[in-house]
Amino acid sequence: MAEGLTRSAARNIFYGGSLFFFLLFAALTAHSHWYMVNTSTDSAGLTESVKHGKEVWEKNMCINCHSIMGEGAYFAPELGNVWERYGGHENPEAARAGLAAWIRAQPLGTPGRRQMPAYDFSEEEMQSLIDFLEWTDGIDAQDWPPHPAG
Repeated sequence: MAEGLTRSAARNIFYGGSLFFFLLFAALTAHSHWYMVNTSTDSAGLTESVKHGKEVWEKNMCINCHSIMGEGAYFAPELGNVWERYGGHENPEAARAGLAAWIRAQPLGTPGRRQMPAYDFSEEEMQSLIDFLEWTDGIDAQDWPPHPAG
């Protein structure tokens, strides 16, 4: 009986293991994609207005200060649950008005506090951005953010 691992056996283990883990990785990738498309994304609520709101979010680089679902900067509050914080589930019209008024009132000029820059959004851009924030609130964030205030 031969002592140790032969060159041929080592090669077979390497190629077999590589193939196994590549197939496992491909299967997990396919499952993740399937889950995102079919389960975790509210594609029915993904309207043109929501898409435009995401474009407004990106164009104005809101992620440089805010985070959504933990993704982004932590300079300003998390906005993944801002719709809920403004009472959007109970009174959507008041939440829309409150969010729009808050954004239009910036910067507040409060001494010693971080200041949000002023944005001159058109009414369509403002409503689209709010639609995007409302849509984001509907995502199952698995109890994120950990604190209700963002």
